[in-house]
Amino acid sequence: MSKKKNRTQKFTLGMKRKLAVLFTIVLAAFACLSVRLFLITRDNGDEYEKQVLSQQKYDSTTIPYRRGEIIDANGTVLAYSEKVYNVILDAKIVLSKDEYLEPTVNALVQNFGYNESELRSYISENPTSQYYILDKQLTYDQISTFQALITKGTDTFDKNVQGVWFEEDYIRKYPNNRMACDVIGFTTSDNNGLYGLEEYYNDELCGSNGRIYGYLDEDSNLERTTIPATDGNTIVTTIDGNLQSIVEKHLAEFNETYKDAFREGNGANNVGCVMMDVNNGNVLAMASYPNFDLNDTKNTDNLIGMAKVDERGLKVPGESELDSGVYITQEMLDGMSDEEKMWNLNALWRNFCIADTYEPGSVAKPFTVATGIEAGNITGNEVYQCDGVLEIGGYKIHCHNTYGDGQVSVARGIEISCNVAMMKIGQAIGTDTFCKFQKNFGFGLKTNVDLAGEARTEGLTVNVDDMGSTELATGTFGQGFNVDMIEMISAFSSLINGGNFYEPHVVSAIRNSSGATIKSIEPRVLRQTISESTSDKIIQYCNQVVAGEEGTGKTARPAGYMIGGKTGTAQTLPRGNKQYVVSFMGYAPADDPQIAIYVVVDRPNTQEQDDAKFATRIVRAVLTEALPYLGYPMTEPVSEEEQAELDSLREKEIMMAAASSSSGSEDGENAQGTEEGTTEDGENPEGNEESSEEGDKKEDGEETSEDGEEKEEGDSEKSIWEPISDSEGNLLNPEEEEEDKEPVWKSFEVDPETGYYIDPETGGLVDPEDGHLIGGDVLPDFNN
Repeated sequence: MSKKKNRTQKFTLGMKRKLAVLFTIVLAAFACLSVRLFLITRDNGDEYEKQVLSQQKYDSTTIPYRRGEIIDANGTVLAYSEKVYNVILDAKIVLSKDEYLEPTVNALVQNFGYNESELRSYISENPTSQYYILDKQLTYDQISTFQALITKGTDTFDKNVQGVWFEEDYIRKYPNNRMACDVIGFTTSDNNGLYGLEEYYNDELCGSNGRIYGYLDEDSNLERTTIPATDGNTIVTTIDGNLQSIVEKHLAEFNETYKDAFREGNGANNVGCVMMDVNNGNVLAMASYPNFDLNDTKNTDNLIGMAKVDERGLKVPGESELDSGVYITQEMLDGMSDEEKMWNLNALWRNFCIADTYEPGSVAKPFTVATGIEAGNITGNEVYQCDGVLEIGGYKIHCHNTYGDGQVSVARGIEISCNVAMMKIGQAIGTDTFCKFQKNFGFGLKTNVDLAGEARTEGLTVNVDDMGSTELATGTFGQGFNVDMIEMISAFSSLINGGNFYEPHVVSAIRNSSGATIKSIEPRVLRQTISESTSDKIIQYCNQVVAGEEGTGKTARPAGYMIGGKTGTAQTLPRGNKQYVVSFMGYAPADDPQIAIYVVVDRPNTQEQDDAKFATRIVRAVLTEALPYLGYPMTEPVSEEEQAELDSLREKEIMMAAASSSSGSEDGENAQGTEEGTTEDGENPEGNEESSEEGDKKEDGEETSEDGEEKEEGDSEKSIWEPISDSEGNLLNPEEEEEDKEPVWKSFEVDPETGYYIDPETGGLVDPEDGHLIGGDVLPDFNN
């Protein structure tokens, strides 16, 4: 017993102390850990919570935003986003219970027509897959029957159909297909805009995605949080869908008329039309041809008939410089690589009205006259002598009428589109003032129109340091510098609205997804180009282009209305290629311009391209419908033929407003010839484009003589640079005034086959209306 007592261990004081110290340390450690956990929770709780959630069963669904609509000025929807559904298969859930597989596979096969064996193979081979897209972009009608199978409370609900759900998405729709395709643009598969308004206003149209997220615990209870999507804004355009339809209809009719007419291909390389409110810069309509379907942008059938382009987007030259290009055929298209097709699709998607540049031709003549009057270099009462040619800087530059127009006042110079009168006005203006006003009119500057893809014309005009006498001369009638359509119509609008240069725009307001206007785009005057008095004179002169006896734009007059405007025909490079850009810039009403219309036809598909009637006829057709729709009262008597035309339009319900009936004498729609200024002899050392122009008249390059030894009468130094009348219009040399007499070409023999006169010296055919040579474009190439 005593031995056992000796072996008993006593809990000594030292041991108690050690235990107390250990307990204190452990307690302190727990206290520190608690403090640390508190600090972690306070400072980094969210971060660690995300880490924990990421390690658990996680459920997250994106809520897509709806891209904003694009609507026209009348509220018609031009672009919208339609909700669609992707069919998602969760194989893991399908295999989670034996009773799920058969009903789910059978339902998918019956409702969507999927291949049963392929479905079973995928599920068995991917048992852990939780996200597999079976189908994309189905409409609600396509999924509604299956949706009922998986929705509790419906008559057809089947609790054993599991593992299939629908992911929401949106696709872009364009209800009017081709209408305003250049203006609207389109979107990529990732909902980003390309071209037009879709690209320019992409940030406004885009919204932000929402999200439903949470995690599943061991009992499959879902903790869920929802952040709603923010839809994009709606943009309200200035485009009037009715005007747009009218314009596009007549551009398509032009193409049908001239398609394959002279060569295989479209009716022209490009045809464009812009309508604008001259008093605020609103673009009312903008269209070009060829065009494309916004719902089928990559349809290569639209490329057939287009001029083929290379990887730089430049037109592929034809076999001869006289060819307008190489035109895409079905056979050619079949042989193209995907890359080549994309080059040409990009050319198709470009907006010709803002992205392509060209020499404007005689449409620039009103700007020359406005410059001279505004700068005080002329009064508008001057009279000049036109003998058909001027020698400037070593070149003979011709008028459309090589035999001369005789005495030409400033007003008549615009009416008949006389190059010689413009060149003499240009010499009175001088290079400094001419270049200053070109910049003031916006030539060489971007307009900043709210559309993606506007061309930069800086560097495509001649600056004052490089402008010599020849460049000044040709610049007065629109050759030697480049513009684009939106630049030209914006500048011209300032000539006829009192001198206010408005920034052009296509959008008038931006609304949020609730319909509230969050931004209004007000008209913005950028600068004053000319005075109101100068503007009044330009209107007076341009009215005679359509109304005057010798006016080059008579064929632009719509039924029942008088309008004003200016024709244009410009040579292209290389000179002498017989390729032309013809145009007409018009406005209405004639006595109080409210709208402007500009039509450009780039290389029409015809043997003789230098005829502005290709453009004036489009203007007439458009305005015959557009002016009654806009509510402008008729100002002119209507012929029987015109009345029949109007009645036909009413029957087709094309016209939106009925015009009051009136009768009158038939409108003489006399075909006018063309004018063309050409230069002669030698090359232009500056490389500038020498000349040509114009009218509703047919403009051919004029025959040029080689000797140049004798100056034609009226080519003395004084007659070249000075007017033959003073500022009051009084002739300085009254004795030189000639009596009215028949033009010299009317003394020539008449070709019995064509009805044209035959020039006895050259053998060339002469138009009996205006005396220009037919097909006589033999200009040297000044760029060689």
